[in-house]
Amino acid sequence: MHTRTLTPVGRPLYAGRIVGVRAVSHAYPGAPTTAAVVREPAPPDPRAPRLLDRVRGALRARHGSRRTEQAYVGWIRRYILFHGKRHPAEMGAEEITRFLSALAVQRNVAASTQNQALSALLFLYRNVLDQALPWLDDVVRAQRPARLPVVLTRDEVRAVIRELDGPARLMALLLYGAGLRVLEAARLRVKDLDFAKSEIVVRGGKGDRDRVTMLPGAVKSDLAKYLEVVHAQHEADLRQGAGWVELPWALARKYPNAGRAWGWQWVFPATRLYLHPDTGQRRRHHLHESVLQRAVKVAMQRAGVVKHASCHTFRHSFATHLLEDGHDIRTVQELLGHRDVSTTMIYTHVLNRGPAAVQSPADRMVGL
Repeated sequence: MHTRTLTPVGRPLYAGRIVGVRAVSHAYPGAPTTAAVVREPAPPDPRAPRLLDRVRGALRARHGSRRTEQAYVGWIRRYILFHGKRHPAEMGAEEITRFLSALAVQRNVAASTQNQALSALLFLYRNVLDQALPWLDDVVRAQRPARLPVVLTRDEVRAVIRELDGPARLMALLLYGAGLRVLEAARLRVKDLDFAKSEIVVRGGKGDRDRVTMLPGAVKSDLAKYLEVVHAQHEADLRQGAGWVELPWALARKYPNAGRAWGWQWVFPATRLYLHPDTGQRRRHHLHESVLQRAVKVAMQRAGVVKHASCHTFRHSFATHLLEDGHDIRTVQELLGHRDVSTTMIYTHVLNRGPAAVQSPADRMVGL
C-alpha cells in the first residue's frame, strides 16, 4: 500500500498551503524519503471592525451629521483614554460618572459640553454595544443654565459690516439679513438662491431640516456680481478638468455629472482645489467657516464693539430686530427654523421698547 504524497518536483494537483515537510516511508525502493504535505488553507479570519469604526457606522446608518460624528467619536476616545484604554464593555455607570465629574471639576467645562459627552456615551452603550442597562437612565444630566443672547444694536451691526469686505461681508449680511447660521451660509449652493422671489432655501439645516427664509435686498446686487466671478472661476476649473463639488448622500450615483453643474456649486467656494481620494475628482470645497469667524472678530475690534459677540450674534440680532419691528413671533420662528416657539421666545426678553415694553418707575420721577 502506497502513501499518497506530493513531491516538491512537479505541479501540485490543487492549490494549497505548504504547512511542513516530513519524512514519509514508501514501499518501493528508490522513492523520495521527504515530501511536502499540502493541506487546504483555513478560511481567513474576518477581522472585527474597531470600536470607533462601529460608532461611525452606527451614526451614518442613522444619518447623523458629520459634526455629530466627529464630536461623539472624540468623546468616546477621551472616555477610553481617561480609564487607561479599558474597553467600554468592561465599564459601567461608575466609570461614566467619574469621567463626567472630572470634566466638570477638573476641566471646568460648560453644562452643554458635559451633556454632549454624556449623549455620546449613551449612544455608545445603547446603539453600538447594544447594552440595555437600567443604570443608563439614572445618570444625571448637568443642569444647563438659562443665558440671554448677546444682541447688537442696528448701529453696531452697521459698523461691523462696514469693516468687512469680499465674501466675508456678503456672508455677514446673510447672517444678519436672513438669520442664517454660519455653516448654513457657508454651505449655500447657487440653486438655493432665488433672486426673483427674494428667497433662500436652506437645505439640511440644524436637525437636517429645510426651510425658506428671505434674501435681503441690501445684498442682492453685490451677491449677483460676486456670483459672476464665481461662475468664471468654475468655468476655468472645468477647462482644467476640475469643477467637481461634493454632493449630498448618493446623488453622485444617481446623477453622475451633477457634481460639475453650475447649480450645485457652492456660493462661497474655497480658494484652493483638493483631490478626492476615492473618486480622483479635483473638487473645490466651500469656504471654511473659520475664515468668516476670524474676519468678524477683527471687524468687531475695529468697530469698537465691546460686547462678547460672534458670527452667531448676527442671527440673534436678526430675530430681535424683527420682533422690535412688530413681526409675529411665529413668523420669526419659521424664518429661524426653530422647532419650538419657546426657543424663539428668548428674544422677547431682550426687547426694550414696543407696546409690551415696561417702563421703569425711576423714569417717572422728576429731579433725580
